[in-house]
Amino acid sequence: MGRREFEGIVADAVDEVPAPFAAALAHVAIVVEDEDPDDPDLYGVYHGAPLSEPDARHGALPPRIAIYMRPLVEDFPDRDELREEIRITVLHEIGHHLGMDERHLDDLGYG
Repeated sequence: MGRREFEGIVADAVDEVPAPFAAALAHVAIVVEDEDPDDPDLYGVYHGAPLSEPDARHGALPPRIAIYMRPLVEDFPDRDELREEIRITVLHEIGHHLGMDERHLDDLGYG
């Protein structure tokens, strides 16, 4: 799969975020990168201060979500499964932006 197609799937996943949560993404950069340099098996990561900690945002860099192409494409060769895992990964990282921890995300099915 090419990068442009992968980025299109990520964009589709972002476009499908329910309206109440999509509004929280107004100032969040969502980028596609090849892989995390520290953990090459990671599917995505949220960098930033969660909305649940407003004091932590003062002076912090703008929030950013990275979705990692290589591990996702390698682990999910079926296009439908890949599309679903990208959707879950995007929602998982948005959850971190909203202040959810891993347990809460697991309970929602986005673990």
